[in-house]
Amino acid sequence: MTNHSLPTSTDDSANGAEPYFSGVICPSITVTADDGSIDYELWGRHLDHLIEAGVNGVLLFGSIGEFYAFPLEVKERAVEFAVRHVAGRIKVFAGVGDTDLGKVVDFARCAEAAGVDGLVVVSPYYFGPSEQAAKRFFGAVASASDLPVILYNFPARTGSDLSPELVAELAAEHPTIVGIKDTVDTISHTRRIIRAVHRVNPRFAVFSGFDEYYLVNRVSGGAGVICGLTNVEPETFGLMHRAYESGAYAVAIEAARRVSHLMALYDVSDLFIAAIKGAVAAKGLPISTLIREPAVQLTEDQHARIRELLA
Repeated sequence: MTNHSLPTSTDDSANGAEPYFSGVICPSITVTADDGSIDYELWGRHLDHLIEAGVNGVLLFGSIGEFYAFPLEVKERAVEFAVRHVAGRIKVFAGVGDTDLGKVVDFARCAEAAGVDGLVVVSPYYFGPSEQAAKRFFGAVASASDLPVILYNFPARTGSDLSPELVAELAAEHPTIVGIKDTVDTISHTRRIIRAVHRVNPRFAVFSGFDEYYLVNRVSGGAGVICGLTNVEPETFGLMHRAYESGAYAVAIEAARRVSHLMALYDVSDLFIAAIKGAVAAKGLPISTLIREPAVQLTEDQHARIRELLA
């Protein structure tokens, strides 16, 4: 097993400690052709755009990356491609979520061999695990790799919640568990996680999974956001992060207003992933807006609504 030192950061959280990871991380769409095969050329262009716009990292095969819909071998090749293409310009994370622990561990080890900077692990879904089962699951993943692990809490999709107490226990027991993406639509839940886990590890990185929570996350001592609109306007998020870091709060608030406006994109389509892909296409990258079946694809009226919102 390769030895990985835990990452360092130049960003300070509200409590004065430097989180292991911070800023704006884009959970990238998975760019495919209309036949469903990976379009590496256009995905590479998308990754370049994210980097040039100033995001701090990219997550492959998160929810917006449709992790649940691709075979393991396809995801492994895609991770190898992305690591080569990014070439150290920003952090690369692999979403290794699955309901089968064996598949999670296999993908984690492949991602580690490919050279990713960290793993993002969602709770097993369908039968949401009890806290005891969750501790066993995440502990097994952390023990299978030397990579830093970011927990992914999305109770609306998984059927279970990672409580602040559970997150703190996992952080205390497993030094490589160094962060969480908290996709809960209330900042109070995220703030309670920040307070609980920072008593155990002040450098633990707590990200919000909702785009419009960047500023309140940072004010609460969090590390930033991992959110889907970064695919659409990474420049806005990059500007907001740099402005907050430099104390240019009026600029950060203006960027936050734009993000608040763009949140309406999530309500345009049957599944929000389609709207995000449609918005990326409307911004000028000629990608397919196909999302994996079973799904309802974008209609012409929805494409028009997306263009209207972006304007």
